Amino acid sequence: MHGYVKRLLQPVIEKKLQKNPVTTILGPCQCGKSTLANHLIAQIPKSIYLDLERHSDLRKLDQPELFFKRFSDHLICLDEIQRKPEIFTAIRSFVDQSGKNNQFLILGSASRDLIKQSSESLAGRIAYLELTPFFLDEIETGNPNILWDLWLKGGFPRSYLEEDIRESYDWRENFIKTFLERDLPQFGFNIPAITMERFWRMLAHVHGQIFNRSKLGESLGVSYNTVRNHLSILIKTFIMRELLPLEVNIKKRLIKAPKIYIRDSGLLHTLLEIETQEELFGNPVFGHSWEGFVVENILNVMPRWRPFFYRTSNGMEIDLVLIKGNQKIAIECKTSEAPKVSRGFRNALNDLDIKEAWIITPMDEQYDLDTHIHVSGLFQFIKAKRELR
Repeated sequence: MHGYVKRLLQPVIEKKLQKNPVTTILGPCQCGKSTLANHLIAQIPKSIYLDLERHSDLRKLDQPELFFKRFSDHLICLDEIQRKPEIFTAIRSFVDQSGKNNQFLILGSASRDLIKQSSESLAGRIAYLELTPFFLDEIETGNPNILWDLWLKGGFPRSYLEEDIRESYDWRENFIKTFLERDLPQFGFNIPAITMERFWRMLAHVHGQIFNRSKLGESLGVSYNTVRNHLSILIKTFIMRELLPLEVNIKKRLIKAPKIYIRDSGLLHTLLEIETQEELFGNPVFGHSWEGFVVENILNVMPRWRPFFYRTSNGMEIDLVLIKGNQKIAIECKTSEAPKVSRGFRNALNDLDIKEAWIITPMDEQYDLDTHIHVSGLFQFIKAKRELR
């Protein structure tokens, strides 16, 4: 039995609750939203929690206006809000009448684009936050094995906290099955589970690579638009990440298609039937898996930076370019113990006038290659950049 793992988002949520009538936590199914919410409201004497996947709780909202008035002095937590999106109109009316903050904590497993009523009904009254599966900065304890364990299993709490790797793998297989057969239909997508599973597994094989929608459509026997729509669904349910190319005005031919990543490394490995560290080491996806793991962890701790990748048609590339105002940071992901910097990478730094570059490896060490190119372990980089969040 594992105790509660404090999430780094917790103090942010507490602050948003005090500043807004409605605070919404979005994130993938099973990432820990309910656990976090219940931990928070347990510290609030007047609070009530409804899980809208339970019919008994759902029925309590048959007359939402009466329910809200009955508990007007409580923080009301509504979990899995996508089951009853029409309730946002009643929430808007109630918060406008009360004029108070700290009224609702709402949890959802779909993006705000999928829960359209919230955007339309609660503009100016709602704060959005995203909770991810565990990332390295939340669980690092100085044990070097933690990085490898998190990378292999992924960050979904039930997967990561399971000590038996076979049980962890089985949980992820069940997650995939449930997501395809139950969760997607609940979001309103009537796509056969076998069709979406095949699509998802093919995405796993191009994880971390330039995404050619037309080529994938030909392999699946579907249109370009169908591929685009299927990918959009997985992005909006927090399963996939699309990383856009950095477009700059230089006299070079740039790659303009995006790169795609399965956001949780554990799900990636399960889709590719990789169960152990030994199997990961020997798989062609090893380098791309590390890249996706690095990208996801860095973007979680540097959310105010805009992410891109950079690649030209003649091979100059940077895995991740972070931009904030006039600041630029280049990041390259390497699995080698003694990484070398390619000429293409150095030329790309010159193209973009980037003065700070990092080579991120799975090793627990940090040193400089020259005055502006640094080699670092992932956790060491995160520690160095905490103040830039």
